[in-house]
Amino acid sequence: MKKLIILLVMFLPFCLKAQQAQKIAYVNVGEVMMAMPEADKAEKDLVAFRENLTKELNTMQDEFNKKYQAYVAERDSLTENIRLKRESDLTDLQQRTQNYMQQADSEYKAKQEELFKPIQDKVASAIKAVGDEKGYTFIITPEVLLYVNPNAENATAAVKAKLGIQ
Repeated sequence: MKKLIILLVMFLPFCLKAQQAQKIAYVNVGEVMMAMPEADKAEKDLVAFRENLTKELNTMQDEFNKKYQAYVAERDSLTENIRLKRESDLTDLQQRTQNYMQQADSEYKAKQEELFKPIQDKVASAIKAVGDEKGYTFIITPEVLLYVNPNAENATAAVKAKLGIQ
């Protein structure tokens, strides 16, 4: 019996600590990022990069279409060897176009990561700093929640202030 009382006395502080309320706040990360000037610049740079990739792809597709139309127009008058050579050339051009599409997609994703990773890291650092300053146990994003109580603490303004944006 004495051991049970001693055991209870030892674990009582841990039980009381576990019952203390946890401070939870939420931050609308999308809103914070949209308010950042560097995110706007990164978005413009990404759009320009995508336009360059698209322009190159369109050039390749136009070249294929022209060669295909020329082939179709001349197909009946070509010798067997020349016809097979042109078909092979068209197949190669089509394969290069598909390879370019895959490469362009990879390059686009890499560019997106390159441009937005520093911004995401900056936002994450600001969220951590606000969490440390205000003593939050958790800071969550409302985009993944099914319900946010209207009385829940919104730390979005504090994170924006930490980043020096309105």
